[in-house]
Amino acid sequence: MSEVTIGLIQTAVTDNVQENIRKTAGLVRKAAEKGAQIICLQELFNAIYFPQYEKYSAGKFAEPIPGDTINLFSQLSKELGIVIIVPLFEKASDGNFYNSAVTIDAGGTILGTYRKIHIPFDPLFYEKNYFKDGNLGYQVYKTKFASVGVLICYDQWFPEAGRINTLMGADIIFYPTAIGWVKGHHSEDGDWHNAWETVQRGHAIANGIHIAAVNRVGEEDRFKFWGGSFVSDAFGKVLKKASHDKEEILVATIDLSMNKKIREGWG
Repeated sequence: MSEVTIGLIQTAVTDNVQENIRKTAGLVRKAAEKGAQIICLQELFNAIYFPQYEKYSAGKFAEPIPGDTINLFSQLSKELGIVIIVPLFEKASDGNFYNSAVTIDAGGTILGTYRKIHIPFDPLFYEKNYFKDGNLGYQVYKTKFASVGVLICYDQWFPEAGRINTLMGADIIFYPTAIGWVKGHHSEDGDWHNAWETVQRGHAIANGIHIAAVNRVGEEDRFKFWGGSFVSDAFGKVLKKASHDKEEILVATIDLSMNKKIREGWG
């Protein structure tokens, strides 16, 4: 199968975990109705971006894998016959906490968990206060529709991650993300959005691979998340892009045979 249809779910998030899950599950159904075969949610999809605070009682957002949330999406995957990538705050059996993403195949089977490897620690990105470095390595999953690599947010700034996923056989790399402008500093931060999109399109070009980045929208305390979820082909062309301020279901059909053509074109 050379063509596959992917769906990205871009939402605003509240402090109500169950409402976030309910809303997102409904949007997954709608994406499937639009023909999406592989659907990716945004980073920490059911939680506010609590790492903007140096200290925050984030325990209510954490859960084991599998847990209630993953079980729900596994059932949804089986019912709809789709692949779902679910990023969430993992409470692991080793007692540590991770920023993770679970890939569920179209039959509802959990293929694996990727734990974010590159953990930022900057003002408003105090992730090291909450997450351990990922310890499961890079992973590529052979799903019903395509082989997918999953990287999370800050991983996107490191070219090695995209290259390794490509060498491991990924047809497409998904980047679930939570990134935005600091309120009152939009003009100063404007170039960051351009850099964010450009670096990921660069991974597509350098590796001859399709990429899909899914971000959140809305305002959370000092952040205005810039949305702009997008899908790029294997030569860096943006095929579809979401708005900066609206919840959206972004659906795009990609031709995976382009990966080989681009790579062969480089000689």
